[in-house]
Amino acid sequence: MAESKSYVTSDELKKHNKPGDLWISIQGKIYDVSDWVKDHPGGAFPLLNLSGQDATDAFVAFHPGTAWKFLDKFFNGFYLKDHSVSEVSKDYRKLVYEFNKMGLFEQKGHGVLLRMCFMAVLFCLSVYGVLCCERVLVHLICGGLMGFLWIQSGWIGHDSGHYQVMTTRGINRFAQILSGNCLAGISISWWKWNHNAHHIACNSLEFDPDLQHMPFFARSVPRRGQELLGLLVFWIWYPLLVSCLPNWGERLMFVVASFTVTGIQHVQFCLNHFSTSVYVGPPTGHDWFEKQTSGTLDILCPSWMDWFHGGLQFQTEHHLFPRLPTCQLRKISPFVKELCKKHGLPYNAASFWEANVMTCKTLRNAALQARDFTKPVPKNLVWEAVNTHG
Repeated sequence: MAESKSYVTSDELKKHNKPGDLWISIQGKIYDVSDWVKDHPGGAFPLLNLSGQDATDAFVAFHPGTAWKFLDKFFNGFYLKDHSVSEVSKDYRKLVYEFNKMGLFEQKGHGVLLRMCFMAVLFCLSVYGVLCCERVLVHLICGGLMGFLWIQSGWIGHDSGHYQVMTTRGINRFAQILSGNCLAGISISWWKWNHNAHHIACNSLEFDPDLQHMPFFARSVPRRGQELLGLLVFWIWYPLLVSCLPNWGERLMFVVASFTVTGIQHVQFCLNHFSTSVYVGPPTGHDWFEKQTSGTLDILCPSWMDWFHGGLQFQTEHHLFPRLPTCQLRKISPFVKELCKKHGLPYNAASFWEANVMTCKTLRNAALQARDFTKPVPKNLVWEAVNTHG
């Protein structure tokens, strides 16, 4: 006799969405991740934000096929009674399967090796210019080169946080610490957890940390010893290099040049999201594909400019397939466009300059809304963005 199954409804599932009581549904099976949340490699936010609902598409997007075998230990014996899959999700999962079959997730190219060699050249040129040249103009250029180095390290830190860019996990971790903590002074583990939350809650004014931009924040991170050691390395070599400049004027100039140039990368990230649709409230799992396409903007550029954007000008593709190496995003773009067209979903794209204009208009509209005294502050989106859950 076949064993009878135990079922819960979606309404019952929604009740299990609090710390200590976290359930999620993946392909109709219910998993209790209450204890796993503290050990989850992607951080707690993805599980907290998607608990109490179906999380299949998000799981498919962020996990390789080998991760499915680990789910059984979290299965609590329940199935989702009213489980259903939208046509968009069906097509999305088919695309993930096809890309897996094509081997695109494993074809990472030689971009990382070339970029690390380029970073080594930039670092040596910048240090050489500071230590061996006396001209002010050279010192200014060296500051700019340092900022450009940070941009390149940012691309490596980003990619290594989404998938294994090196041959082993240990070397991948070393590349993360080197590119993030040691070279750029950023805690790569903090960034990874923060960035995963951004992907899950793309353009949610309350839950997307990339839209919160609060003046102060604090977070604990895993592997604290490695993180702190890497940050210590940065705060030794960078101030020491700056101190080698002859006077405070040139030191300030060098620092300003460094951060001004690396600020270009922040502009690039802002263009990908600021001018697109936003929403209030937590992310939902049943419209994963729709939320990612409506909250992202691709930057149109020729292939020879891919290096400038780190491949992430294909932001829609990256958000839908975060594990896919950035060198493959241009290749899959036509498939994503076709799927969006089939289901009547937006595929946002603009040139670099058009995207800047769109972003400035968005910021202007936000400023006008903030000073509109006819609408009390708690009723507008600016208030929602400031009073966040991050």
